[in-house]
Amino acid sequence: MKLFLISINPVDVFLWTFRKNEKDVINLYNTLSPVMQIATGGDMLNFGYWSSKHLDPISAQENLCSVFGKISELSTAKNAIDVGSGLSAPSKLWHESYPDLKLYDVNINFKQLSFLKQHENIQFLNSTSTKLPFLDNSVDRVLALESAQHFKPLDDFIKESKRVLISSGFLVMAIPVTVGNPSFAKLGLLKFTWSSEHYDLTYLKSLLTSNGFKITDETLIGSNVYEPLADYYVENRKILSNNILEYYPGYMEKILYKSLLKMKKASQEKIIDYVLLKCVLKN
Repeated sequence: MKLFLISINPVDVFLWTFRKNEKDVINLYNTLSPVMQIATGGDMLNFGYWSSKHLDPISAQENLCSVFGKISELSTAKNAIDVGSGLSAPSKLWHESYPDLKLYDVNINFKQLSFLKQHENIQFLNSTSTKLPFLDNSVDRVLALESAQHFKPLDDFIKESKRVLISSGFLVMAIPVTVGNPSFAKLGLLKFTWSSEHYDLTYLKSLLTSNGFKITDETLIGSNVYEPLADYYVENRKILSNNILEYYPGYMEKILYKSLLKMKKASQEKIIDYVLLKCVLKN
């Protein structure tokens, strides 16, 4: 028996995906992000970093957050901004590992923030990624864990990161990327269902270096993200689809399934990848 069905206008979804402005991103997340929560049973909204020790969504998602925290050297930071913080599950995990770290969760989506309870050493801020509410040279780390693909213009976010970071600070990103500027035909269904900007890796790196950053760590993990995620869904589709269909119309699950298969194929063909980037300010 269905508890309630989320009403979705396909035309609205198409327009949100096509335009991708800040309001559209908010609408997309409010409408579609519950799919991730339903499928995983948790509040993290990232694809996860899968391995032989991390074979389920929550474990893989927590692993991505843990690896990201280590790359960011959060153990030596006094404060950090998590830009595009979602439901703040990563910050809560980082707080457990780094209890002395002061975290500022920046999210333009007030609805997501409104569900969160005040948390020790985590401050929630309703703001855009392109106008960060911080003083110049005041922050040790700027973090964007699977969120920067939604920032527009991305150039403004990078400039803002440079402005707020102290001279020894880091900008760290975990972001889905395309490789080699693939054509519309190669992306296929993902052109519509990958509801974010399709930033090319070369373009992204050029944008960072032209704005005064030096990339000190670059790790491509796409094969540990897209492929095992798709395999997990295929293997558990019956259970997962039943859960999703309690809330969403049937065509949404079919689109999700086909999108995951296309994502796996595009990853195997090196059309898309997933990169972890650690950047420092140039001297």
